[in-house]
Amino acid sequence: AVRFASGQVLRAHIVGTAPNYDLAVIRVDNPRSLPPPIAIGASDDLKVGQLVFAIGNPFGLDQTLTTGIISALKRRLPTSGGREITNVIQTDAAINPGNSGGPLLDSAGRVIGVTTAILSPSGTNAGIGFAIPIDSVNRVVPELIRRGSVPTPGIGIVAASEAAATRAGAQGVVIVRTTPGSSAERAGLRGIDPRSGKVGDVIVGVNGKTVRGLADLIQELERVGVGKNVTLTVQRDGREVPVEVEVTDIGRRG
Repeated sequence: AVRFASGQVLRAHIVGTAPNYDLAVIRVDNPRSLPPPIAIGASDDLKVGQLVFAIGNPFGLDQTLTTGIISALKRRLPTSGGREITNVIQTDAAINPGNSGGPLLDSAGRVIGVTTAILSPSGTNAGIGFAIPIDSVNRVVPELIRRGSVPTPGIGIVAASEAAATRAGAQGVVIVRTTPGSSAERAGLRGIDPRSGKVGDVIVGVNGKTVRGLADLIQELERVGVGKNVTLTVQRDGREVPVEVEVTDIGRRG
């Protein structure tokens, strides 16, 4: 059931879920009247330090508004399915249990993200909250409405953290290993040698665009879509080589 601010409670059912993006769509049954839709913003031009507002129901306290700034962009957030959400917005606006699924707004009142998680040893606000960027939401939600699920574009690699890549002196996505049977494996991409620890392939570009981290790569894979090919620029043995790889739905893998 869904309870509106007016106190009206209506039955609802799930239209679709996207666990790899921590998003879902529900449909309200026979509403007498719908609340006005909230304005939608964009997340591709957000800046660190920008003022933001979070609305939610922390600890059951309805319609709570908190404020803060964007602390960082393009964070990586692990999901319960063992994957990562990329391009996540980090904010210091107070986010507590009950905020998840609420809007993150810019100073004009437009939605720029959907709050999803906090990083805290105690489970309560510690000044580190996260939100799914609205550009990702705008791509995922129509698919959920049409199909009930959404593909997860990928090539089947496990990437090193950006901190580990920096320590290794690499600028780009360091491939730790490829997933068995994946398009990355079929294309001959190389991971870190498990015996010597030698770095294999480092992805530094995709379709002519610079790749500084995993978020850059995934953003282009999502733009291209499942079933299409991308051309990676890979640093291998001291030189750059092009590698063509198919984008597949890695969400279908176990």
